[in-house]
Amino acid sequence: MSQQSHGIGGLKFDPKKRGWPNEANVFIALIVLIGLFELIGQFTVKQSMLFDMNTSRDGTILNMARLKIIILQVSIIGIIALGVTQVIITGGIDLSSGSIVGAAAMIAMSFAQIAEVNGAPNPKAIFLTEINGSMLPNPILMNLPILIPIAVGLICGLLAGLINGALIAFTGIPPFIATLGMMVSARGMAKWWSEGNPISFPTDQYASIANGNLLDTLTFGMFSDTWVMSQLFNGQNPAVYFALLAILFHFVMKYTVYGKHTYAIGSNEAAARMSGINVRRQKVMVYMIAGMLAGFAAVLLTSKNLTAQAGMGAMYELDAIAMAVIGGISLSGGRGSILGTVLGAMIFGVIISGFTYLRLDAYYQEMVKGGIIVAAVVLDQWRQRRSSSRA
Repeated sequence: MSQQSHGIGGLKFDPKKRGWPNEANVFIALIVLIGLFELIGQFTVKQSMLFDMNTSRDGTILNMARLKIIILQVSIIGIIALGVTQVIITGGIDLSSGSIVGAAAMIAMSFAQIAEVNGAPNPKAIFLTEINGSMLPNPILMNLPILIPIAVGLICGLLAGLINGALIAFTGIPPFIATLGMMVSARGMAKWWSEGNPISFPTDQYASIANGNLLDTLTFGMFSDTWVMSQLFNGQNPAVYFALLAILFHFVMKYTVYGKHTYAIGSNEAAARMSGINVRRQKVMVYMIAGMLAGFAAVLLTSKNLTAQAGMGAMYELDAIAMAVIGGISLSGGRGSILGTVLGAMIFGVIISGFTYLRLDAYYQEMVKGGIIVAAVVLDQWRQRRSSSRA
């Protein structure tokens, strides 16, 4: 039988009309894209993108150097994309996440500095005080415990998200305008904080946040001798954080009240309000979480680079939106998943690494990324029209 009755009102369900999971489509696109780059590479650069037959180099047939680059490129922006995904699902948009990264990076790094560099006062110190007639690093605010700069970065993102959410929820300002204002303001804050100068020389503890081997620590060293630990994830802590946060928010969005309310608002805000959902509070929470994830990305970025600059995070907001859209998140709200965004982030990383592998200039990447975003949105609109016609 092609149809099965589900009792109420004689409703029928036809398994043949069940839609193919959107995440499956994205995964297939990822595989096709990798195959395409591999094929083109064989005729142009005469080598493989992801494979290296010289197993004596890394002990595996994979090109570990390029794989690490892809993972690192994806991870930090991917963390931002997890927050942006939730914003888009509500029917909103966040253009400020990149600038929030810049502001949070500058402020967090200033609380992570050491007092002395090679026996001399830190020349990049932000917090200074007069000691014996000279302006020197303030010893009270130098060499702080690792939790303080991490908390500062998270709080910066949280406050920025709170402002975004409050403006959108309580004033009715369109998300595009509210987050655009935050984008400009946060970037100005990043430049003002140190008058445009970079902030460097963090403590060893702070540097260890993004460097080292967190996965090996979490598994108590049980797999230290495997190539996954010694080669792939050594120095790739951002990838581990990204994976853990993706798993967390996958379950949050799929199985908690927070997730169900977020989808309900994006599907039909008026209906969600009539069903008793506190729409304003939910929107504020969503933007606060997105801001906090941007703040955490800032901490990882500065820890990885061992410096903070006012221009950090530039265009990250568009990259994060691109990852979400490529992963099947509908810009009209109410549709998409964290898994889709993770796959979209992988596609994004493969595209960037693939263009570098083919030795194409960076401006080609920008043009292609823009085209992919537009194509993904057009595909989403077509898919929605098709679903409506079937209904």
